[in-house]
Amino acid sequence: MFVKKGDKVKVICGKDKNKEGVVLAAFPKKDKIIVEGVNVVKKHQKPSQAAPQGGIVEMEAPIHVSNVMVIDSTGVASRVGYKEVDGKKVRVSKKTGEVLDK
Repeated sequence: MFVKKGDKVKVICGKDKNKEGVVLAAFPKKDKIIVEGVNVVKKHQKPSQAAPQGGIVEMEAPIHVSNVMVIDSTGVASRVGYKEVDGKKVRVSKKTGEVLDK
């Protein structure tokens, strides 16, 4: 998967189009990610030991990885390519040619 936890991404389609956020979690087997502040849904929480009050909680739901583009350090959203640098496979921004992996 071309997106990793901690990447800054831009949503390119759907109800949250053009929103930007940081990837909180990635699920490679399902091809989904959770982005901070994107695809916020309301979940009805039953009272429990952890949350004795219960109620309606807002939380981020997963979105498909094809609906986002990675933003590099210059602030440009682009597709991701791969290149071998020093014997390691690294992610590269297609627009700027910048290496995304530290």
